[in-house]
Amino acid sequence: MLMRKVPGFVPASPWGLRLPQKFLFLLFLSGLVTLCFGALFLLPHSSRLKRLFLAPRAQKPGLELVAEVGGRSPPGKQEPPRNPALAEPALGARHHRVSPRRKEWMRRAQHLKEWIPRARPTEEHIPTTASSSLLRFDFEAFQRRLRHPVLGTRAESTEPQSPVRAQREKIKEMMQFAWASYRRYAMGKNELRPLSKDGYQGHIFGGLNGATIIDSLDTLYLMELKEEFQEAKAWVENYFHLNVTGEASLFEVNIRYIGGLLSAFYLTGEEVFRSKAIQLGEKLLPAFNTPTGIPKSVVNFKRGNWGWASTGGSSILAECGSLHLEFLHLTELSGNQIFAEKVRRIRRVLRDMKKPYGLYPNFLSPVTGTWEQHHVSIGGLGDSFYEYLIKSWLMSAKTDTEAKAMYYEALEAIEMYLLNVSPGGLTYIAEWRGGILDHKMGHLACFSGGMIALGAEDAKEEKRAHYQELAAQITRTCHESYARSDTKLGPEAFWFNSNKEAEATHEGESYYILRPEVVESYMYLWRLTHDPIYREWGWEVVTALERYCRTQAGFSGIHNVYSTAPRHDNKQQSFFLAETLKTVVTCSRSPGGTVLTRLPSRPAASHPCSLAGSRPQQTLSLKPPWSAPALQLESWSPCCAP
Repeated sequence: MLMRKVPGFVPASPWGLRLPQKFLFLLFLSGLVTLCFGALFLLPHSSRLKRLFLAPRAQKPGLELVAEVGGRSPPGKQEPPRNPALAEPALGARHHRVSPRRKEWMRRAQHLKEWIPRARPTEEHIPTTASSSLLRFDFEAFQRRLRHPVLGTRAESTEPQSPVRAQREKIKEMMQFAWASYRRYAMGKNELRPLSKDGYQGHIFGGLNGATIIDSLDTLYLMELKEEFQEAKAWVENYFHLNVTGEASLFEVNIRYIGGLLSAFYLTGEEVFRSKAIQLGEKLLPAFNTPTGIPKSVVNFKRGNWGWASTGGSSILAECGSLHLEFLHLTELSGNQIFAEKVRRIRRVLRDMKKPYGLYPNFLSPVTGTWEQHHVSIGGLGDSFYEYLIKSWLMSAKTDTEAKAMYYEALEAIEMYLLNVSPGGLTYIAEWRGGILDHKMGHLACFSGGMIALGAEDAKEEKRAHYQELAAQITRTCHESYARSDTKLGPEAFWFNSNKEAEATHEGESYYILRPEVVESYMYLWRLTHDPIYREWGWEVVTALERYCRTQAGFSGIHNVYSTAPRHDNKQQSFFLAETLKTVVTCSRSPGGTVLTRLPSRPAASHPCSLAGSRPQQTLSLKPPWSAPALQLESWSPCCAP
């Protein structure tokens, strides 16, 4: 202040500092700041300071999700794994002198681990790599819990040329012919084109190959085609590569590839099938990265995300609802909880959505979690959602009460609003469009006869006989769609109106592509009732397939079931080997034969006795040594006991 009073004095700055003085002050201040913050990283015993200034680092994702194996701590109590860089040297390794600086760094790193907070097991913190090294599925224990061997002929007829045995041998020959044709002209391709005698890749598998091979594994094994099965296994080991970059259908990859691999593993215990299934399951996980957890229909293997724009495109009920069984098994076999968490989230969303009249529409938004259209069908777009509910209940040894409740509630709504009886006395399940009924059924809807029969036993006591009769009536209607065609094969869709019943009304619905749903219901009803009519109907299908679908180089679908000289569509579908032939051969087995069912991978028909047959005499309870919940698989019990 004194200097301000001196006449003619002008201060260099408002604070009375000249430029050199300001420079020295700023230099001192910057040095002080550098020293203070450097202490956070360079000085010893600085972890407490770090805690004040730095945000806590999250624990490595998923460490708490590793299942207890051989005495390991359960989730939530398990210590984080040691840093490999800090591990002690192995026996016999060269010992090097550790510098004091290195020792200090190691000590501080160990101290840092003590205060890092543990991550919660949310979906964001679940690893995407299976902990297979910490978990081993005990296949031998699984086999010991089977009531009968996987392959066997218990209670078979001793007559070498019995009609049933002859029928079974015929169907087995059809499988051998279909496989041999595929192997000769299309090995490694996804499907065979028998007329042009070459392979077909398709655009729904994202670059994956060999759909027919993997889809057929369990059929080859169950039919005891040992040489063909070994060929298929060798191809999976040597040529089934997952480094693909296309866009794939989540639904189709799951039901054909993962379902086929899981089935083959449970039948044989071969590690290659388990590991491939888990790896492929991991490649599908990006499809679930949506705001609601409802997966998109398409996953991009290259970019690792789901297809289409984030604000457009609907998910389909049958597709997002047909993952539950396979993904629970992926968790069971890998120890990685992410698979189960993904499908349980889907279940929760579907359970909590408001449903029109208790019905589940076929389209929903994966972004908003709302229904996109009020179109309801138990056939295409909706079918296997309902099937997976009842089979989730059964596969859990009847502990998944949520699935049971959702199934019977949905079935009651279907019966209330969709079930009809035609003037000719045929019972059918119509389609619903915003309150208006389309009086038709699709071929895909014909699995429902078997499904309703399967679930009848666990319905309310006063409804059991009713559901058994309803299953038989729907199956009869689907048989009529076959019986009223010239080829004795059923159309893709059939209508009920004043002019026609159980018949297609135009050529666009008159084709048959080797589908299994009708014979699947025959199989269920035969196993549950032992009424020989279902065997007779099944053999009618075999005869029609031989007459109208067999070509010089495999089996082909046909364009018009109402023509006795139909044109072929030049495609041997993979599910023809995986489902149609396997289901119809099971329908030809005597009730005492033993077959091990396959996981449901396509709408219901992927499993030769699929929990059907006379009531299974046991429930297989897998009680593994790890901490994951024991998965009790009634679906794996031999279901053909007398």
